[in-house]
Amino acid sequence: MSGNEQSNQHHDHPDEWIPQHVLITGGAGFIGTNLAYYVAEHFPTTAITVLDALTYAGNRSNLDAMPADRFRFIHGDICDAPRVDAICSPESVHNSSSVAQDGHSLPPIDAIIHCAAESHNDNSIMNAAPFLRTNVDGTYVLLEAARKYDLRFHHMSTDEVYGDLPVDSPEKFTESSPYHPSSPYSASKAASDHLVRAWHRTYGVRTTISNCGNNYGPWQHVEKFIPRQITNILSGRRAKLYGDGEEVRDWIHVEDHCAAVMQILTRGTLGETYLVGADGCRSNIEVLHDILTSMGLPENDFDHVRNRPGVDRKYALDASKIERELGWRPQHTDFAAELKNVVRWYADHRDWWEPDKDATETSYAAQGH
Repeated sequence: MSGNEQSNQHHDHPDEWIPQHVLITGGAGFIGTNLAYYVAEHFPTTAITVLDALTYAGNRSNLDAMPADRFRFIHGDICDAPRVDAICSPESVHNSSSVAQDGHSLPPIDAIIHCAAESHNDNSIMNAAPFLRTNVDGTYVLLEAARKYDLRFHHMSTDEVYGDLPVDSPEKFTESSPYHPSSPYSASKAASDHLVRAWHRTYGVRTTISNCGNNYGPWQHVEKFIPRQITNILSGRRAKLYGDGEEVRDWIHVEDHCAAVMQILTRGTLGETYLVGADGCRSNIEVLHDILTSMGLPENDFDHVRNRPGVDRKYALDASKIERELGWRPQHTDFAAELKNVVRWYADHRDWWEPDKDATETSYAAQGH
């Protein structure tokens, strides 16, 4: 345990606590990849371990540019309790597995950022079992490791745990909004949030939670709305729109989300929840129009497809708590400009997404989407 950790571990308002070695679960997925690079750039003294099961949504090559002297990748499952325990144990520094890619020894892990999750609503509707296993059982396993070894634990969650709002409502979710999940996915995330709060209250685990809106940016799997439309167009397909497209989502650039998570981990109040939003509410049809325009196509150049069952109508987040308490502000606020950057990224990285594209579209077609 570092001296910095010793001085701050019993205080709910540390000025700033810098982890010596952070474990990022799901770090080969979309948000986890971006988070790993964010930590590498902005926390140059922090070692990083990524634990990822490399399901269809994870890609080991995402992390090829991580700094070799303070990074290691472990292919493993967060539900594998003995494996998780061994990774988190301070005794792991005494064996050969606790070394960076270039052979440097790494300090003991002192923080977990739990990013790993099954997160695709359509998949949860088709088969909820993997969502319960990963999002509930996996969270339990990680919390037990954090409890055993006195690790900081930040849990990354979703705005979907709160259900939805009327499309024409000015209301926004706050940290005190009641939980009302609609899908098997959001129900599994709600359950994991409750576990985190219980482990803090009952066992004193040093936890924080963030609930964030819809992320966009590089390395996002082609099953998600924005990259699906971009890659449809790049591969000669027509864009697709669920139902009438009037559903509203609160969009945030993934780098702003990563910055918020690290603010919470290093400066947040233990036991607290922070909503992370960039005041980016847009309807799906507005986002699709922006994509088509940015790619030089008419706004009506898309197909309507069947909506998913029980779809939420609107998400909107009040981020005033994290802004007020931690001074966090989104930096990527020009949505149209950022969207052009995302389009360019997918155009420049065809070799990254093309292997998954046909299978993704075949799956969507089987569901009527």
